[in-house]
Amino acid sequence: MLYILLPFHSYLRWLIVVVAVTAVIKFALGWLRGGAFKGMDRGLAAGFSGLMDLQAALGIIMLVGFGVSGEGFPMVRIEHAVTMFIAVALAHLPARWKTAADTIRFRNALFCILGAMLFVFVGVMRLPGGWSR
Repeated sequence: MLYILLPFHSYLRWLIVVVAVTAVIKFALGWLRGGAFKGMDRGLAAGFSGLMDLQAALGIIMLVGFGVSGEGFPMVRIEHAVTMFIAVALAHLPARWKTAADTIRFRNALFCILGAMLFVFVGVMRLPGGWSR
C-alpha cells in the first residue's frame, strides 16, 4: 500500500513547483507594480499551502508506515521530514499578513514561497537520487 503512495508523493512535488513558480511571478509583479492583492493572489497562496499540506500528509503516512513496517527510520528520511516541515511552515506564513497593505502582502508572500521552495529543494536533494527520483 505504501509503495502506491510513493509515486503520488513524488509527482505532487512537480505540481507544487508549478504553483510556486506561478505565485512567485504573480507576487513579484504585484509587489513591483503596486497592485491590489485580489482573489487570484489569495487563491495562489492558499493553493500553495494546501498542496504543501497534502504533500506533508503523504510524507508523514509514508515515514511512519515504512518505519513501523521494518525499514526503520534512517537519518536521511528524518532530515528530509524536518526540512520539509520547515518548508510547510513557511508556506503558511502569508496568512499572517492578511490585513497588511497589499505591497507588504505581495512582498511577504513572495519571500515566504521562495523560502519554502529553497527548503523543498534542499529536502529533496538530501534523498538518495535527489530530484531524479
